[in-house]
Amino acid sequence: MSLRDSKGTPEPVRRLLDSLTRLPGIGKRGAERIAFHLIKDAEQDAIALSTAIADVKHRVVCCDVCNNIADASPCAICDDESRDASIVLVVEQPRDLIRLEATGMFRGIYHVLTGRIDPLAGVEPSDLTVDALLHRVDDKESNARGVQIKEVIFGLNPNLEGDSTSLYLASQLTSKGIAVTRLARGLPSGSQIEYANTQVLSDAIAGRQGMR
Repeated sequence: MSLRDSKGTPEPVRRLLDSLTRLPGIGKRGAERIAFHLIKDAEQDAIALSTAIADVKHRVVCCDVCNNIADASPCAICDDESRDASIVLVVEQPRDLIRLEATGMFRGIYHVLTGRIDPLAGVEPSDLTVDALLHRVDDKESNARGVQIKEVIFGLNPNLEGDSTSLYLASQLTSKGIAVTRLARGLPSGSQIEYANTQVLSDAIAGRQGMR
């Protein structure tokens, strides 16, 4: 019998366990360890955690330009005049952006697709922010600081779905006279950007290649 199902478990603890097991990557055992840690932890630390969670829901927004998570729109990256807004690096998720940004190698801006095209999973271009990307290319006023986009770099995960998404986007962009490149294949095929180390990502940015 799990702790959640035990009659000796107080109702507040049961509700906490229910909430924890709904989080990705946390099973029953992990939820129990976290719950008992929170019970034994200092009250101010537990309250600080709950406040941080509430702030994420109440204060975090999507940037109207790049669709990244931010505390204001436009985000700090899109609003940074020291960055080249004519170069846009397309990624699948905000976590990929964070990993690439940590390299310090890229001085352009980003576009977050919020996924990748995967017909078998029912994900079509219309389910992503593809139209928003194309609109940024067509109308410079919708891009950061009103700058015309000249190059789009694909920073999608190097697997079948990521490559298929890159090829689809390339076909949409090349007809518009936009330079289209992708991160160099220092990234192992089938891997994910969020797990690559900083040096691999730096080399991939520096050695980006044209799409064929």
